[in-house]
Amino acid sequence: MLPIPQTSARPSSVTLFNRPNIGAIERCAQECLQLLASKRQGSAYDSRRFSMIGLRHVFKPAKHNSTGYYLKNPDNNKDQENYDVIIFGGGAAGLMCALTAANRGRRVLVLEKSNRIGKKILMSGGGRCNFTNLSIEPENFLSANPHFCKSALKRYTQWDFIKLVEQHGIAYEERKHQQLFCKDSAKEILAMLQRECEASGVRIMTHIDISSIKSISPSDEKAGASYQIRFLKRENESAKSYSINSESLVVATGALSVPTLGGSGMGYDIAQKFSIPLTDRRAGLVPFMFTDQLKSVCERLSGVSVEVEVSCHSQSFSESMLFTHRGISGPAILQISSYWNPGDTISINLLPQLDASTWLCQSKKTKPKNLLKTVLQKSLGKALVSELQQLWWPNEAEKPLAEFSDQRLKQLGGQLNHWQLKPSGTEGYRTAEVTLGGVDTDFISSRTMEAKNQTGLFFIGEVLDVSGHLGGYNFQWAWSSGYVAGLEV
Repeated sequence: MLPIPQTSARPSSVTLFNRPNIGAIERCAQECLQLLASKRQGSAYDSRRFSMIGLRHVFKPAKHNSTGYYLKNPDNNKDQENYDVIIFGGGAAGLMCALTAANRGRRVLVLEKSNRIGKKILMSGGGRCNFTNLSIEPENFLSANPHFCKSALKRYTQWDFIKLVEQHGIAYEERKHQQLFCKDSAKEILAMLQRECEASGVRIMTHIDISSIKSISPSDEKAGASYQIRFLKRENESAKSYSINSESLVVATGALSVPTLGGSGMGYDIAQKFSIPLTDRRAGLVPFMFTDQLKSVCERLSGVSVEVEVSCHSQSFSESMLFTHRGISGPAILQISSYWNPGDTISINLLPQLDASTWLCQSKKTKPKNLLKTVLQKSLGKALVSELQQLWWPNEAEKPLAEFSDQRLKQLGGQLNHWQLKPSGTEGYRTAEVTLGGVDTDFISSRTMEAKNQTGLFFIGEVLDVSGHLGGYNFQWAWSSGYVAGLEV
């Protein structure tokens, strides 16, 4: 249980029903702390949210406050020049960090460069938002340091976020691979986050262009401010300039993927400004392209989908593959793209449930008069088999199975189970769902997301060198990393 600070100093900007009432505040604090001590510790929210005699959020350890605690200002003066926390980015991670910090009584400002917050949330999952997964394991994430994500994922789990969703009455459903989607619309998840932010006094500004970020040296430090942020707010054809100080700065800018939804390299620039290194970056969860004869094959098959198992570097995924005008896509391809490097070959098993060589040899005995394409069409469809025939057995198109040697059928079966393809590249950040690599996690605390070499500077979400598999994992990383940073800022 947190102790009431023994000091004669009083919080200078706290009012209760617009009248100073320090005694009532301290009595409320005692009651809330007793409630906190008796609460079940399993929930990330139940033990931190109160509403007693006019104070919704009470008491937090503060780094630069003579009382040892901050109390939320109910008046929420939006013209104040100083905030406890400024968050760059109004996406999933930024909003989670904002509401978590504000629930602790912190004065929080979110700065979003685009015209609205949460664009990626709204577009995800076909507009239904695959907001998490029932099975979250560190193995579902890629990073140069595979252990980095463990602490945050443990401190704020998928069950914590599911509970928040249920508290807001949002209907959801489980789909294959234990993915959770909204039954209605992704708008519900964004609206939930907005309500939480509004209720806790978070201020959100959109149409923002950051002009400069300055770390204030101790000799210049005033009222606990550690950073000075100058920015412009675009308003129609004009812009208004601001200069605001904050104690903590959180970088939740996302990364390079899908620039039309706000992706940029701003977070990387901030990291380098403060001498924090970056790992190599490239597009992940992204479709492949081809420039050889396979490109025309894919064009003709555009829209055709088939269940496959695709492999690269000893990593395999079983899901659907979709042919496109440029190459191949679909869940299986997006997943394996995160393990592929330029020049690599991928292996596609078109019949993952069958040993194709054995099956074709058996079909030769049971259906000797059938053409090979007739046998394959039942499993792969007419269009795909027609293209495979032109690639692999054009001179044997009219030959019945009985006239194929077993050796030839085994060869074709091997191709069906191990179709070797070498993509010319990916579609890049334009369509990538994530950016692989990012801010080097060796320089970030895995427990708090604070930079090890820069007090008060935090990095959360996709800007870090942590990328999840397809299926709700990247949203869970946003929730988890945002939450643990929100407890510290």
